[in-house]
Amino acid sequence: MKQMICILCPKGCEMTVEDGEEFKLNGNKCDKGINFAKTELISPERTLTSTIRIKGAIHEMLPVKTSCPIPKSLMDEVISIIDRTVVASPVRVGDVLIEDVLGTKANIVATRSM
Repeated sequence: MKQMICILCPKGCEMTVEDGEEFKLNGNKCDKGINFAKTELISPERTLTSTIRIKGAIHEMLPVKTSCPIPKSLMDEVISIIDRTVVASPVRVGDVLIEDVLGTKANIVATRSM
């Protein structure tokens, strides 16, 4: 039995999953909880937020995020790639700074213009 909190909507349902011969879920208030629980048990994913170094801007760091969730197991490796990257100003919100990071189909995108 595993307990988890669904993070797909603002309700934050506290759920209990029995993962035996038959998948049993209790506590979800919508269908999003079913998909979240299955994904969380098989291959948990999260959207990564971080900062990347930028040259030629008034600030030294630019906030970024992944364009879609990536496997939690790759988080440290993606952070390492972001830490080694430096971009040049100007950058606009939504600009792709690193494309298809580690083959995940997720791009590292700017979340602020500088």
